[in-house]
Amino acid sequence: MSKSPGERAPVRSFWWWERPRSALLDIGLAMLAAAECSLSTIAFLSARIELTSAGLAGIALLGAVAGGSLVLRRRWPAVPVLVTLVAMPGMLGVVLLVVSLYTLAATWEWPSRRRRVVGLSALAFAEAVTVMLVSLLLPGDSVADPTPLWGQVLMSVLVAVGLTVPPVVTGLYVGARRRLIESLKDRAHGLEAELDLLAEQAQERARRARLEERTRIAREMHDVVAHRVSLMVVHAGALERIAAKDPAKAAQSAKLMGEVGRQALNELREILGVLRMDDERPQEPDSLAALPRLVDQSRAAGMAVTLTVSGSRQDFTGEAEQTAYRVVQEGLTNAHKHAGGAEVSVLLAYAPNGVRVSVVNACPGGERGAAKLPSGGNGLVGMRERVIALGGSFSAGPEADGGFRVEAVLPSRLTVRAEPLR
Repeated sequence: MSKSPGERAPVRSFWWWERPRSALLDIGLAMLAAAECSLSTIAFLSARIELTSAGLAGIALLGAVAGGSLVLRRRWPAVPVLVTLVAMPGMLGVVLLVVSLYTLAATWEWPSRRRRVVGLSALAFAEAVTVMLVSLLLPGDSVADPTPLWGQVLMSVLVAVGLTVPPVVTGLYVGARRRLIESLKDRAHGLEAELDLLAEQAQERARRARLEERTRIAREMHDVVAHRVSLMVVHAGALERIAAKDPAKAAQSAKLMGEVGRQALNELREILGVLRMDDERPQEPDSLAALPRLVDQSRAAGMAVTLTVSGSRQDFTGEAEQTAYRVVQEGLTNAHKHAGGAEVSVLLAYAPNGVRVSVVNACPGGERGAAKLPSGGNGLVGMRERVIALGGSFSAGPEADGGFRVEAVLPSRLTVRAEPLR
């Protein structure tokens, strides 16, 4: 990622066995710089003084040390520059000076260390001017140079500029280009990581959507099948008892069983039709207006049930209408299963801010008991989830007199509650 202006760049380790090609290049440059420093110094001094064998050996040794500092330029870029500044008064090596200044400008972080780069480069420039001027002013074996002093100064400055400015500028350009490429790579890696994260979040949302849709379909299937099949079982039990005693009543029960079965099949087809549709959902057939028919079906199955409606009729969304209808349906189904023969009261109350539906059955008693229908225990849980998802409240539990109450309150303005994505 991009670094702030004041942030220092981390020191990068460099070992020869990690980058053999770079190591060979540095060794070659070091050998070339050592030879140049030694030969140029010998050529400069031999024209002015007589050198002994010990002097030549010393110059060669100093040149080897000065040039050898280039092997450290990648790990410690300031070392060759400092060696150049120390050795330049006695030996001027062009290769050593150019390579060390280029490495300094290219490898040190800019602009956080610009003062060090500018300071060392300025010292190298000033020292190069001084060395060149001194070499021009000192007398040699040849005839004195007729060039005036200002010309010699100008020549020294131009030579120093040519030796110091191009490597520094080139190094700054190469270093800035390298840092830009690294920054772009880091940004590309960051974007790739963000894209991976977004893809994972999209997959998680898709998985949650599938789970929610499966839960919704399971609730719909339970609501449709449980109630209708419960009525069919009740009618089948009545038919078994009265088939021999009252054929007419038995025929009526059989007719009701067929009607309930057809209704269950139609509702199952509607649910399966929703699964095959992409954009539009069919209009939900179950609404509060259909509650009287639902109560009549339970009454025809032998349940003592009453329906009480209070308040002014209001319009709700299709989902709220169906949810209220399903609450009453689940309450009647539970009464068929667990409170056979008990009196059941269904209440539908409209209020300015919503609607309340409740199904209350008295304590079961008498000769007729429950139908002993199987129960998975998922009906009330599904109802609670549906009501709470619409911003309503749901309660189900036993009454003080031994009965059971199922009640839901739905607001007139729905507020869908969604769980946060984990």
